Amino acid sequence: MKRRTFLLEASAGIAAASLPAFAQKQSAAHSSLQSPGQPHRGIAHPGILQTRADLDFMKAKIHAGEDPWKSAWDHWIAEPISSLDFEPHASAHIVRGAFGAGQKGGAELMTSAAAVSSHVNQWIVTGDEAHARKVIEIFDAWSSTLADFSENDAMLIAGWTGGEFANAAEILRATYPAWHGQSLQQFKRMLLTVYVPLLRMYYPEANGNWDAAMMFTLLAIGIFCEDRSLMESVYAHYRTGPVNSGITRYVYPSGQCEETTRDEGHVQLGLGYFARTALTAWNQGVDLFAEADNRLALGFEYTAKLLLGEPVPVYGIVVDHRNRFSDVYEGVLEHYRYVKHIDMPYTEKAAQHAREHSRGVVTFFRGSQGSQAKALRATPAPSRIAVLAGAQATPQSESTPSASASDLSIGPADSIQDALDKLAAKGGGTLSLAAGLYTLPATLRLPSNITIAGTGLDCELFLDPGARGFEAAMTNAAPDLHDVTLRDLVIEGAQEPHAPRDPNSGVMHRRSVRGPIRAGIVLLADAGTTIRNLRFEHITVRNCTSSAVELFGADHVDVVNCDFSASGGEVPPGPGKNHNLRLNHVSHVSITGSRLADGMWGSGIFLSFGQNVTVRDCELARNQIDGITIAESSTVTVDSCLAEGNSAHGIAQQVWMEPNRAVVLRNNVERSNAIPS
Repeated sequence: MKRRTFLLEASAGIAAASLPAFAQKQSAAHSSLQSPGQPHRGIAHPGILQTRADLDFMKAKIHAGEDPWKSAWDHWIAEPISSLDFEPHASAHIVRGAFGAGQKGGAELMTSAAAVSSHVNQWIVTGDEAHARKVIEIFDAWSSTLADFSENDAMLIAGWTGGEFANAAEILRATYPAWHGQSLQQFKRMLLTVYVPLLRMYYPEANGNWDAAMMFTLLAIGIFCEDRSLMESVYAHYRTGPVNSGITRYVYPSGQCEETTRDEGHVQLGLGYFARTALTAWNQGVDLFAEADNRLALGFEYTAKLLLGEPVPVYGIVVDHRNRFSDVYEGVLEHYRYVKHIDMPYTEKAAQHAREHSRGVVTFFRGSQGSQAKALRATPAPSRIAVLAGAQATPQSESTPSASASDLSIGPADSIQDALDKLAAKGGGTLSLAAGLYTLPATLRLPSNITIAGTGLDCELFLDPGARGFEAAMTNAAPDLHDVTLRDLVIEGAQEPHAPRDPNSGVMHRRSVRGPIRAGIVLLADAGTTIRNLRFEHITVRNCTSSAVELFGADHVDVVNCDFSASGGEVPPGPGKNHNLRLNHVSHVSITGSRLADGMWGSGIFLSFGQNVTVRDCELARNQIDGITIAESSTVTVDSCLAEGNSAHGIAQQVWMEPNRAVVLRNNVERSNAIPS
């Protein structure tokens, strides 16, 4: 897997001159989060997952025998890790391959991390110093032994354990003066010389639960070791982290999460660590819960609703919606429902499902505590922008041409190219595709005066990876192509048909964006010619290493409710040159209700030499450069779009030789982009 050097933070000592220009700006945005000369925030202790008030509350409720705290506490202290007979088995080298293969020491480390959490809380509740000494025993065993982590899951294991250790240490140091000297310094040394060097540059190319765990651990270590720069770097990464890592990268505007189509166990893992990071920041006076209009709350509500069996909108196919509720809901419920008084009905139900064996209800939950009930604010609502983008379960297109005697209908066993050639010989017509997978032996050459109409999501076109010649699924048969409509179908750009469940699986997707050149639709006019009258409606083009859709020399183009996403890799002509939608020398273009997101190494829309272009009600999100890039263009309107979570700008204007003219930006939401507008 290739590391993207521009993701490294400026504080890591990487020379800015070695970064691409837009990445230098990204690093500057991260490093200048707190302006020079601005007074540092004070660091509250204890202030990771539990404050002193939280500890006092927990102790009082358990001593009073009140539920749900007492019952959950009894379950917790009955576990083997909670016994004073627990013995740590420390290793110098933690080894774990993908999916836990060949693990050495990882299980023991995670068990010890769980044990210190139990014993430090038992020390608080019971006052029995034996539990405090047990925590020190475990700390000493690991801090005198642990040297490194290795193999595929190294950063994951470190992310899972470092925060637990730091939180227990934070509580112990604040409440047990007998822990000091060599033992304390040795523990700090383990955090700062083993954990931090491994984690501080993150791994956003992995699924987002990885960086979420790393954020929590790094923030916890920053607090315990009073490293303000480390803390600030976590806040910046939470807000604007690239690829799969920032909050708007992991939780989409609908509430769907980056791993929703993978499985709900990993989704809850990711959300849980985002919640821990936000809770820890809150205890330090920083409100990450509120980022992107309470996006974390939206993700929790969506996921809980899905697990409770309620219908939710989804891009892709959800195959794992079992109602297995992880212990991740209590802290989020407490914050939004009882601190900020935001209604969280599905999160509350999910918390109830997980409560019987919950540790979070002991450490995080307080509830209303008999105070006068306050009116609840509305649950965060999913975005309505581009809500019907792309191919749907059933045909959605509004443009239905009148039937003609020349029209044809075929199925997956038939040749699309042969059918198009027959229509061309008759002067045009409509080709209706039945549901199914159409494997194209070669690039389709589109004639003029045709409509290709599919049945929605179940109608997929896939270019055979063994096809010779042009690497696009579709191109124009003649340079003066005109009057073409494509609607209600999917073009899959990966090397295997059907989108993978895991968004980071497969050799063509986010973690490996090189490989063979594969484009979706490439329609290019020639010198002295113009492509005219194109309409794309409810089509999905995805997972292309080159651009998903590229148009050159086109006049009068309508893109209506389309999903051009997860494309634009590093293939020639290179990173930053391929995009989800690339428009060059175009005029009279309307793009409405569409999703142009998750560009691997490009922008959602890259517009150059355009005239009379309107982009309205579109999602321009999570792209590796800009949501939309505009250069050498005139009379361009970007209206009512959501431009968020991009690794450069939300809406960017470039000057190559002449500045853009008559560009109107109105009613857009730009947020959580690495370079603020």
